[in-house]
This record gives sequence, C-alpha cells and structure tokens, in this order.
Amino acid sequence: MPSVDSGNSADARRTTPPGQQHGHASSGQLTLYRLRDLVAAGRIDTVLLAVPDLQGRLKGKRYNAKHFLDRVVTGGADMCAYVLATDVDMRPVSGFKLASWETGYQDFAVTPVMSTLRFVPWMPGTAVVLGDAVDHHGGPIEVAPRQMLRRQLSRLAAHGLHVKSGLETEFLLYQGTGDQALKPLSIENLDYALDHTPVATRFFRRLQAGLAGAGLPVEAVKTEGAGGQVEVTFPYGEPLTACDGHLIFKHAARALGARAGLTPTFMAAPETGVASGLHLHISLWRNNANMLSDPDGTLSKPAEHAIAGLLDALPQLGPLYAPNINSYKRYVRGSFAPTTFTWGHDNRTCAIRVVGHGDGLHLEVRVPGADANPYLALAAAVAAMNHGIAQQLAPGPAEIGNAYGAGGTPVPSTLKRAQVAFRHSAIVRDALGADVVEHYAHLAQLEIDHHQRIVTDAERHRWLTRA
Repeated sequence: MPSVDSGNSADARRTTPPGQQHGHASSGQLTLYRLRDLVAAGRIDTVLLAVPDLQGRLKGKRYNAKHFLDRVVTGGADMCAYVLATDVDMRPVSGFKLASWETGYQDFAVTPVMSTLRFVPWMPGTAVVLGDAVDHHGGPIEVAPRQMLRRQLSRLAAHGLHVKSGLETEFLLYQGTGDQALKPLSIENLDYALDHTPVATRFFRRLQAGLAGAGLPVEAVKTEGAGGQVEVTFPYGEPLTACDGHLIFKHAARALGARAGLTPTFMAAPETGVASGLHLHISLWRNNANMLSDPDGTLSKPAEHAIAGLLDALPQLGPLYAPNINSYKRYVRGSFAPTTFTWGHDNRTCAIRVVGHGDGLHLEVRVPGADANPYLALAAAVAAMNHGIAQQLAPGPAEIGNAYGAGGTPVPSTLKRAQVAFRHSAIVRDALGADVVEHYAHLAQLEIDHHQRIVTDAERHRWLTRA
C-alpha cells in the first residue's frame, strides 16, 4: 500500500486544490485524486517512481500513468536491490550483504510515498513520486537513505524532540555539455552580484520557475565567490521533506542546465581551491517551542548537549557527509569549509555555527560537501545530536575569531581515515546498527580501491619528465 510520511501528508480527498489553474495545484504537489483527474484528461501520461540511491540520486522507472494508477499505487513495484548496493558507476560488485553476486541480485519492493507526488514541470506530462524500499514482508531496508534519516528522527523523538531543517547548497555551473570542453560560466568573483550574464539569468529564472511549479519554491539564489559558483537556499521544513526536495532540485538543475548548454556539478572540490558545501540548518523543537534558547536568550541545555554531540560524533561519521576521495579536498584553511570541529556564534570559520534569534535560532552544520547525500548527511547530524542529548555532553567554550588556527578535533584528512573511524566507532554502531555501518564502510572502500589504481593527469603533469 502507498505510504504517507508523518508531517508531510496531503489531503487526498481534495480534488481541486485552492488556486488551481490549468491543471496545476498551487503548491505543485498532487493528490492521488487529482492525479486521476489529470490522467483521465490526458494532461499526465507518465509517472516517475524513484528511490534515492546511496549517492543521493533518483533511480527508478518511468511508468505509463494509467498503469501506475491501476497497479503500482496499491501493489507497489519491484526494483533490483543493487540500486542500494553499488558505487557511483552502478557496477555490480561483491561485498554487500543486501545484494551481490552471491545473493543473485534479488529485488526489493518499492512502496510509493504518495505525499511526495508532484509535477515535474521541466518534463511535459510527467509527475514524480518517491518510494520507500522495503523487503517482501513489508519491513524497511535499513540501509536505504530515507530510512536512515527516519530512524534517527525516531530516536530523537524518544527524547520528546524533533528537528526542522533547511538546506543550503552550492554548485558550479560550467559552459558546455557532454564531451565538450567545459569551463566555468564566469571567471570572476561574483559573490552577491546582481549583474549576471543573460545566460545565467535565464537559467536562474527557469530553475526558480520549474521548482516553484513542482512545489519547491526557493528562498534565494545567489552567485558565490568562485567563478560559476551558485548557492541556492530553501525554506525551513520537515527534514524528510527537505531532503526529498533537494533530490528533485538536483534533477531540475541538471535537466534545465543541459537545455541551456550548461553543466552543473555538485562536486565538493570541482576545481583546485574551490569548495562547494551542503550546509544543514537545523533547529530543535518540542511541540511548538524552539528548544535551542532559554527565555533570556542564552543557549539552552538541550542546545549545548546537541552542539557537544555534533563535535564529538561527527568526526566518526565522515563517510555519510563526505563520501568520496574528492570530498576531503574541500577541507582547506581559508576556504569557508571547516578544518576542525569547533563551534561559535555567527562564525563561518567553525564547523557548527549558531545563528539567528528567538524562534529563528538554529545550528548551521557546515561540514557536509555539496556531493553529500542529504538524507545521510542529515541522519549523521541528527545521530550526533542524539548522542550529545543522551549523554548530556557539554561543548566547551565557543570559538571567538578565526577557528582555522584553533584546536578541536581535526576533520578527517582522507576518506580512508574517515572510513576507519566510522567502521570502528562504538558511537556510530550504536546509532546506525552494525549492518548499516558495514554497508557504508564497504561503499567507502570501493571508492578508495577505485582511486588507488587510477593515474591522474595531475600525477602525469608533475612527474612525467621528472621521475
């Protein structure tokens, strides 16, 4: 049966949403009843059923819309389990317990989460719905990214707390597509600039319009300091919803970019000296009250415990927010990416930045790179906050001034160091479970092994005539 996430349910009984014009709900989201109407009218002919994979991409099938309504909505679908047990190249590999040559690469079931159903304005006649991966008894696949985050949110709920989240991502835009020689869309520092080229302006407008049509209005778009670098921020909301929206956003950016002759990249370090992050804005709530500050405006005990947990546990959770070799080339002094686990008030040189006032007070976790799977990065942050709250940890004094010269636990310098810490951490195993730890440690090892054998252009340039 289709599932509905708590806090993100649609009114399935409303067949004509307020503000509906030309077959589109004002929010860009769809109810099942509205989808039936649009399919009958010939306005929707294709439904994408997608599962977030380990790398934070949408994987799935294009369904004839009538078949989707007749069979998939109530009966679900099957998908090869290797979608959640493979590297970025989608190679069938051994070593995963979930799926491998040894298991025969069996299927898992996919249950549509109907609260995620929405238009895809950049694909005519198309809607998309995300699905949850479950076994054939209906139990969740624990290594699935949506389930990873859901589990950490449930653990936090045991403390009577929940989080609200907003995602802020950076990416680089290149001119050209495919095999063309790519170069950044601009070469100068356009941070906070409002005088963009016609190409950039058209792309921004199309991206904003497309996302709004999908029910994902952006909060702001700005160009950043590196040539061709862009930052997009989204409004605060429920954590699963925020991550679902982020994957749709990346799909839109790539599709609309290709039509404009542009290639967006979400690499953490796409150029030497360039760092692109995925900053997690997180606030901690009990019922309708922000629990991060006391009435006098000072940080509350839950806030201190959460910050301390982030500082203590995040160093051991690296593969979830920095998943590949390139991720660690972002952590450079003076890059606005953190190099040590420190915290401070409105201090962008820290890993954890406390920012905002009153009900807007929140934590900005600046460690994840733009290449991070948002579900896994947020799951890591919530797991770390859970750890601090459960153990009632204290964070120590806030960092004042330049945190690049401060103490604190260093950010892991390589994926191998991060993988070893992750695999052998008692904190991580308690939070995620042994099978999940082994799954993602193996994924990291695949990346390490791949790069170990590759001779790079940089190596040849440095050593070809000098060795």
